[in-house]
Amino acid sequence: MKTVDQINFKGKRALIRVDFNVPLDKSFNVTDDNRIRATIPTLKKILADGGSCILMSHLGRPKEGPEEKYSLKHTVKTTEALLGRPVKFAGDCIGDEAFRLSAALQPGEVLLLENLRFYKQEEKGDPGFSEKLSKHGDIYVNDAFGTAHRAHASTTIVAQFVKEKCAGYVMAAELANAKKVMENAAKPFTAIMGGAKISDKILIIERLLAKVNHLIIGGGMAYTFFKAMGGSIGKSLVEEDKLDLAKELIQKAKSKGVELHLPIDSIAADKFDANANTTITMNMAIPNDWMGLDIGPQAREVFAKVIGNSKTILWNGPMGVFEMEKFEGGTKAVAEAVVSATKNGAFSLIGGGDSAAAVAQFDFSDEVSYVSTGGGALLEYFEGKVLPGVAALD
Repeated sequence: MKTVDQINFKGKRALIRVDFNVPLDKSFNVTDDNRIRATIPTLKKILADGGSCILMSHLGRPKEGPEEKYSLKHTVKTTEALLGRPVKFAGDCIGDEAFRLSAALQPGEVLLLENLRFYKQEEKGDPGFSEKLSKHGDIYVNDAFGTAHRAHASTTIVAQFVKEKCAGYVMAAELANAKKVMENAAKPFTAIMGGAKISDKILIIERLLAKVNHLIIGGGMAYTFFKAMGGSIGKSLVEEDKLDLAKELIQKAKSKGVELHLPIDSIAADKFDANANTTITMNMAIPNDWMGLDIGPQAREVFAKVIGNSKTILWNGPMGVFEMEKFEGGTKAVAEAVVSATKNGAFSLIGGGDSAAAVAQFDFSDEVSYVSTGGGALLEYFEGKVLPGVAALD
């Protein structure tokens, strides 16, 4: 797979799949520019070569054609500020105006196309739509790792209609860091899995059991394990149909010599509410009307010690409902332990999604080794699946 470093873009129009699927406030201002910021080095390289950039992306999940709140025009101001030059905007991605603008683009100029998902053909991977998109550029660059697990028109199929294609810096870095963790991890290797459900993480947990020394489980999924072990978990989140699976995973970890760390205690609440009453409780004996919403102080201490002794750390999923201040302590404690281990020489990969959001919330993004921009794509890569957006570049 080629990267942008192996191509001279002088006099060429680069059609670049970026990931500008960023959050907007009620006034349509970008509230988190990390995804846009991440792709700027790729754009600067192409422009420095003497090429031009045609950017395409999706934003949100528009249901029926164009919607104001999903227009990519809201990202133009932020992109211009980060790139340090004007960005033209086409109010359609395959309309006459868009083709007129892309055909007339001069070296050093940048054009952003309107939201690809205003056309249903994008998510369907429609070849006709893909071919139209391909006519905007001479070289196809995919720098949207976060969408690489989708065989959509702009992420995969369009590559069939362009002779020269390559990965941008984001795509290349994501793959290199993921590979480092899964194929060349320094030991001890610790994986931290959080989030609500075991069912979302079964495949990755099973694959990691063949590679890690320690597996830390936190978040809502932990309570399914405690119920499977015969504990009382009150009103905590549980997947009743996954109790046998939880028992199997405990046995698999033992048979492979992996130390499985479950949170011994929780911060429990009397309701799912930011202002709920809270108590600290052991996870095998949570009172009937209470629910665990964060890992407790003993769990934080144990987890921090394991993380501190690690040389490679993969973290995917929060330890509790970190969006509420009362229940952010466990996730923050784990984040602090990962930062500390990184400072002591460990390699730490934060696996996108809620983990990336948590690290950003605590202002630790620059203090870990790598924060992935792709939640679902990274999980599928770790599960051993072929990512269509990556395969299309080979």
